[in-house]
Amino acid sequence: MNLNIKSILSLCVLLAIYSCNEDEKQTVVTKTQLVMSEEFNTNGAPDSSLWSYDIGNGNNGWGNNELQNYTDNSANIKIEDGMLKITAIKQGSTYTSARIQTKGKFEKKYGRIEARIKMPYGKGLWPAFWMLGANSGTVAWPQCGEIDIMEYLGSKPTSIFGSVHGPGYSGGEAITKNYTLSNDRFDNDFHVFGIEWDENYINYYVDNVLYNQITPADVPGQWVFNQPFYMILNMAVGGNFPGSPNSSTVFPQTMLVDYVRVYQ
Repeated sequence: MNLNIKSILSLCVLLAIYSCNEDEKQTVVTKTQLVMSEEFNTNGAPDSSLWSYDIGNGNNGWGNNELQNYTDNSANIKIEDGMLKITAIKQGSTYTSARIQTKGKFEKKYGRIEARIKMPYGKGLWPAFWMLGANSGTVAWPQCGEIDIMEYLGSKPTSIFGSVHGPGYSGGEAITKNYTLSNDRFDNDFHVFGIEWDENYINYYVDNVLYNQITPADVPGQWVFNQPFYMILNMAVGGNFPGSPNSSTVFPQTMLVDYVRVYQ
């Protein structure tokens, strides 16, 4: 996308009404005040004033029986050609990838949070754009809350998932819904994945199309989403959800992020 156009779009007010065919819901999508814009325009490492690296493997506590080792190596993560590139690499029988987060640097309570991303393809790949409660260092998961803006399985390139995890509804019991493209795939082009989040709802969007709304009435336990959260971008390899790569999975594979934007 032309950078001038990106800047104009970032500052303008967009007002539109979208419907969700399955649920027959409507909402007004309003972007009124841009409070954070990461356009990934400067080549090199991610901006250290905004992003921190998670380093290591499942022994560091993120579990799910994932196979990758997260690094800060430029082979796994860099900004180039106006976008963030997170690349999963196979090295013999092991895998490396990257995960970055804004904990302690940018945390937000409510608003519209979105990213424009192009997916990789292949069994065992598990890219995600998601959020954890800012109190995750002192309150154990899932009590801290998790908002999955977008999760994707590389073996199912037409679908993504949006979910919440909290006490009594986590892991396989998360409140979730998938969105499926018609006659297209998420690895063919960029798409915008976002939420609009307020005190009593989280709305989920793909390309500004509302496909799900989650409210306190939808969760069987405590609603833990009335606090600041921080953002995470990563690409896992293997684990309980996607399964392991197989002989058809080609490496390296890259998740491309054009921008991350947050509106008041």
